[in-house]
Amino acid sequence: MSAVEVNFDGLVGPTHHYGGLGPGNLASARSRGEVSSPRAAAMQGLAKIKVMMDLGVRQAVLPPHERPSVAALRSLGFTGGDREVLENAAREAPDLLSACASASAMWAANAATVSAPADTTDGRVHFTPASFPAELHRTLETETTAAVLRKLFADPTRFVHHKALPTCAWLSDEGAANHMRLARRHGEPGVEIFVYGRTAREDGLGRYRARQTFEASAAVARLHGVRRALFLRQSDAAIDAGAFHNDVVAVANENVLLHHEAAFADGEAEIARIRAACGGGLEVFTIRAGELSLKTAVDSYLFNSQLVSLPGGGMALVCPEECREIPAAWSVIERLRDTVPLREVRAVGVRQSMRNGGGPACLRLRVLLEDGGLAAVHPGAMVDVALLARLAAWVERHYRDRLSPHDLADPQLLEESRAALDEVSGILGLGAIYPFQS
Repeated sequence: MSAVEVNFDGLVGPTHHYGGLGPGNLASARSRGEVSSPRAAAMQGLAKIKVMMDLGVRQAVLPPHERPSVAALRSLGFTGGDREVLENAAREAPDLLSACASASAMWAANAATVSAPADTTDGRVHFTPASFPAELHRTLETETTAAVLRKLFADPTRFVHHKALPTCAWLSDEGAANHMRLARRHGEPGVEIFVYGRTAREDGLGRYRARQTFEASAAVARLHGVRRALFLRQSDAAIDAGAFHNDVVAVANENVLLHHEAAFADGEAEIARIRAACGGGLEVFTIRAGELSLKTAVDSYLFNSQLVSLPGGGMALVCPEECREIPAAWSVIERLRDTVPLREVRAVGVRQSMRNGGGPACLRLRVLLEDGGLAAVHPGAMVDVALLARLAAWVERHYRDRLSPHDLADPQLLEESRAALDEVSGILGLGAIYPFQS
């Protein structure tokens, strides 16, 4: 059966800032407190979408979430009007304000786990929004993400929406960034690989606590009715090096798996399990530490590239510009040109996102759709040249060029953000999806 992959990119929100909110995310920690540019971040994201479209890859967008979340701050005990809530939070608990103003929904790879229709027992696409129990700023995303996904994928004959897992450490779930799929072709049944960092009864032995639990991954696979699921453990060494999600050390597309040799806890044994599950035709490319250290893998975000199928056959690798600037990473890519069926390599500049620990692959959620499925997706979110131009003009109208963490208390920023979101929900034809619109 034929199938098409659509990449749903998260639009960067007007409050994009460097809060350093994610333990284990080394780039985010290094940038903490620096001045960001929401406008540049959003435009870089749109430029990446254009690169993907030029390659023939189907693109769609997910809207930003309302930030700062005054409702979340009120739930934490701050009272009064919006201005008072923001001012009091900035004075008494600036880290809480930063979390409630985070634009982290831009990293759509964490929005949800998505299972392809060829892999599920009922032949439908299944979605489970991530629950993110480890970090406040990400727990605030779940409700809006679920509502948006239900609007975009409304046909119950093709799409199934599950509730997010209960928010607790036992079921720590961070979405598709810890999920891969391997199949001979997109439309054929495949193996869905769920990568976890610890079990629920473990605290973790490394420098940073692993975010994804085995129990969460297993629950999602059961909910989705995945016929062939494989559970792999991420290595503590990778997590401690800054690979807080699997997609920082591994990427898969159709029958190709590209990974760092230290990605998985049991190394070669895990690769043997993958080969056994997938059968013939699987192409595994292991990058050895002698060729690319874990540190350099994390610095370059080579494995957070998008590996995508091209309409005319073969694949493209869309990597961060940092890969071109780091000789060891670029050397790996040059070698891959001769081994992986790479017809195109494109380096994209998403530095604003990279400085917060999110590369090209972090910015998108992959959704595989079979025949007719594309027509069932909400059309307003599907990107063409005209929509891309409208979104660029929207960013220019509403986004600040510079933003520091101190600016988050500015009530004008809240008004600017709400005006931007009110307009973009109309541009995308989503209706009233934000609390302030009700």
